[in-house]
Amino acid sequence: MYEPEFVKGLFNRMSSSYERVNYITSFGFSIRWRRQFLQEIQATEAQVEILDMLTGMGETWEAAKKKLPYAKITALDFSEGMLKHAERKNNVKFRKEVSVIQQDILQNQLPESGFDYAICAFELKTFDLPQVRILATETKRVLKPGGQFSFIEVSKPESKLLQFFYGFYLGKLIPILGKLLLGNPREYRMLWQYTERFQDARDVAAIFKDAGLEVSFKSYFYGCATGFTGYKKA
Repeated sequence: MYEPEFVKGLFNRMSSSYERVNYITSFGFSIRWRRQFLQEIQATEAQVEILDMLTGMGETWEAAKKKLPYAKITALDFSEGMLKHAERKNNVKFRKEVSVIQQDILQNQLPESGFDYAICAFELKTFDLPQVRILATETKRVLKPGGQFSFIEVSKPESKLLQFFYGFYLGKLIPILGKLLLGNPREYRMLWQYTERFQDARDVAAIFKDAGLEVSFKSYFYGCATGFTGYKKA
């Protein structure tokens, strides 16, 4: 389930409905969480470079532009289905100002020390731990000295009661929605399987710390989302 081609195919098939379902699966919190995880990085009006890793459909661009209004965004993803929608959003809402690149973040051609910020929303769960180690190394490589990063992912809540209801919602009800939208509930059932295996971002944060980055773990809404933020030492 973590093989890149499998994950790419999964998101290609879900691309027509993923943004709506992501909003629904988070009870509408995904928009708020995108703002919150960007609050962890330092605001500036300088002309900085942002790398939006695993950009999906470009759902984080608006929040990133509000936080860093003069930033240039480079958006990377390996799913052509997702990027088709991202390009449409780029043309309609962002005057083609976002640089959209189709590459695998684990095997990329991005410049070393080329970015002031690296951000990633709701894609960590599709990596196993060996892949996370590569992701941490690549994050460190592409950031400038002193560059900041922030990651967030839907997680299993800390409360047992929330775990039960959230698990039932994602594991049972969302696949029904997937069947209505795609005719196949399997893709959306996979989202809960990824989340259940992921648990929360603690292990990922520890791997980023082991890679030599300064890292702080973050929790949002009783652990329904978790993430981490930090910077590359100068």
